[in-house]
Amino acid sequence: MSFSRTIIISCAGMGNRLGLGTTKALISIEGKPLIISHLEMLKEEKDIRVVVGYQADKVIEVVRKFRDDVLFVYNHRYRETGTGASLALASKYANEYILSLDGDLLVHPDDMKKILQCDYEFVGGNDVESEDPWMMQTYKDGDGIEKVSAFSKCLGNYEWNGITQMRSSKMLNGFGHVFQLIEPYLPISFMKIRTCEIDTIGDYEKAVQWVRNNFGGME
Repeated sequence: MSFSRTIIISCAGMGNRLGLGTTKALISIEGKPLIISHLEMLKEEKDIRVVVGYQADKVIEVVRKFRDDVLFVYNHRYRETGTGASLALASKYANEYILSLDGDLLVHPDDMKKILQCDYEFVGGNDVESEDPWMMQTYKDGDGIEKVSAFSKCLGNYEWNGITQMRSSKMLNGFGHVFQLIEPYLPISFMKIRTCEIDTIGDYEKAVQWVRNNFGGME
C-alpha cells in the first residue's frame, strides 16, 4: 500500500504568554531553535510546509539555512486566527495524509520515530501536566485499541498536545484550534507522545531541563 504524507508545522503565532518578544518556533533550547529540532527529526520527509505569520522573515531565514526545500505558507490573519486556520491553509494540495505539528513543541525523539512510522490517522496526547490544558477522553474498543472520543476543558484521560495525523481532505477548513477540525471525525486512534509545550517561562525552563536530562531517559 502506498502512503503519502505532508508535514505541516504551525509557526505563525506571536507567543505573547511567553513574553520573550519572539515567535515560539525560534526559541532556543541548548543553542537550537525549536523549529530546527523538528526539522532534524524530519530529515527523511520530502514534503514539509511551515506556516508563518509573526516574524515570518526570521522564521524563513532560520529554516532556509538548515533546509532549502521547505514550502512556506503565510497566515496573514495570524493575530485573529488559531492553528486550525494555519493548518487549513497549508493543507491545500497536500498529500493524502497530513501530519500536523506545532512550532512551540519539543517531541521526544523516540516518539517522533514512532509517529513517522505510523500510516493511519491518530490523535496525539500526553499525561496531563499543563496548568490550563485541553484534555481528551478516551476508551478502548472491542479490539483493545484506545481511541479518542472527545475533547474537553474539564475532563479527560490525557492532555492534547497538538499532534495529529489525518487525511488531508478532512483538514481544509478551519479558523480556531486544530482539535476543532478533528472533532467531527471522532473517534480516532490515540497515540501517547511525550512532549513539552512552551507557553510560559516556567515551561521554557522545564524544556531546557528535559533536553539536558536526555529527555528524561531515552528508551
